Amino acid sequence: MLRGPKHKTETNVVYEPAPGTAQQFALNCPVDDLLICGSRGGGKSAVQLMNFRRLVGQGYGAFLSGVIFDREFKHLGDIVKQSKKFFYKFNDGAKFYASASEYKWKWPTGEELLFRHAKNEEDYDSFHGHEYPWLGFNELTKWPTAAFFDKIKSTNRSSFNPETDTPRCKKTGRYLTPDGQPLPPIPLRVVSTTNPSGAGRNWVKTRYIDPAPYGTVLRSTAMVFDPKLQEDRELSKTKIAIFSSYRDNPYLAAEYIAELDGIKDENLRKAWLFGDWNAVGGGALDDLWGSHLYLPRFDIPPTWRVFRGFDWGSSHPFAVAWFAVSNGEEATLPDGSTFCPPVGTIIQINEWYGTEEIGTNKGLKMSAKNVALGIVAREEAMRDNGLISVQVEPGPADGQIYQVREKDVDTIAKKMEAHGVYFRPADKSPGSRVNGLQVLREYMEATAEQGDDPGLFFMEPNCRATIATLPVLPRDDIKLDDVDTDAEDHMYDAVRYSVMYAAGGAARSIEIKHAT
Repeated sequence: MLRGPKHKTETNVVYEPAPGTAQQFALNCPVDDLLICGSRGGGKSAVQLMNFRRLVGQGYGAFLSGVIFDREFKHLGDIVKQSKKFFYKFNDGAKFYASASEYKWKWPTGEELLFRHAKNEEDYDSFHGHEYPWLGFNELTKWPTAAFFDKIKSTNRSSFNPETDTPRCKKTGRYLTPDGQPLPPIPLRVVSTTNPSGAGRNWVKTRYIDPAPYGTVLRSTAMVFDPKLQEDRELSKTKIAIFSSYRDNPYLAAEYIAELDGIKDENLRKAWLFGDWNAVGGGALDDLWGSHLYLPRFDIPPTWRVFRGFDWGSSHPFAVAWFAVSNGEEATLPDGSTFCPPVGTIIQINEWYGTEEIGTNKGLKMSAKNVALGIVAREEAMRDNGLISVQVEPGPADGQIYQVREKDVDTIAKKMEAHGVYFRPADKSPGSRVNGLQVLREYMEATAEQGDDPGLFFMEPNCRATIATLPVLPRDDIKLDDVDTDAEDHMYDAVRYSVMYAAGGAARSIEIKHAT
């Protein structure tokens, strides 16, 4: 419970979550890194704001500085509006500075809560060297990768010294705390909110949702050097994900729930109404995605074409995707049934994604030689285990591998060719990105319709990275007929190049269809 000043015999209760709810748990949870996630309307933003506000007026003064980030400045408006609804009711002299350069709350006692936007990893440079004991993130899955999140956490620190900085009486020199003792150190907090949908769903899910059930405190311990003690000591950091449901928010109108319940996109409805992390919504392909696109591993008939597609990456992941194209001959599935799709149907049969962790968008920085040797080894393994029985044809690759970067230095393509791995230049002509997305959607639609047109399938579990990244790939905010290139789109590019290549580069129609 957070109260404002007393009026006669009554206490002005500004915010009080219902007892036993996730909101109450989140408000009082003393972990270092807190994610409040779940359905829309669960009161996540209110809890986030109050998590900071409860530290105001404790004596930390100007040492207490917090910031709430969103990926776009325009999206900060709602949480700022909520903060005004609550903070003014405390009647403690807090003032909101609305200019774009300030955009913050400041209390007479010196505490500040800033609202800032940061879109990419490079935006961290504007905050380098800052000190924020309290960090907040509004809709964490908006960030396609964890790059900015991880960097800005370096500002989650405090220079407050309890012995010297706790307020004292000017006359007596005594501490002005109720018990006459120094204040405890300022608790360092990272408090994020999110729904399950968004470009960063994979890395957030991997980091917070998959490791343990909701409400479980995760603890990591390491030996670090303590500058104050001038010695190494064991330090533990804690993390937790708390599920917040609209059912726990007594301030929410039933009409709002009815709107969510009426969403036609079933994936989006599951994500927003129930906080389902297995649902995806709002992306470039999610409306067409489903288990009907998956096939079990089976031996590719020797008369089918097999080729590889490639998207180069070093600091970012590289992506190799292998495809088989049907010619009308039947294939036998593991259960003994036959699979005979329309001629020209494309099946992604394997992949190699050059990263240690899907969702981080960080590459392995492997040399072209080692990538080529890895491709050769994987293709030998596919032949040895019976997945394929033919030589793999050279398919399309990102144009980067053909670029001459230095005189007398072989291109990436030449270095790979020296080890027997060849490609063809992918279609990078004007309009190819838009056309590629449309062709990909058409093949997926054909799979769903089960008609005479060739479709697109993915072998499971051979194509884990593809299945993880393509359904959550967002559209570009401005170019709606393309994907957001800040997202983890490397497997998508390899698939897009390959489908265009197998399809002959032309769409069946020129109509551009948007997900509803």
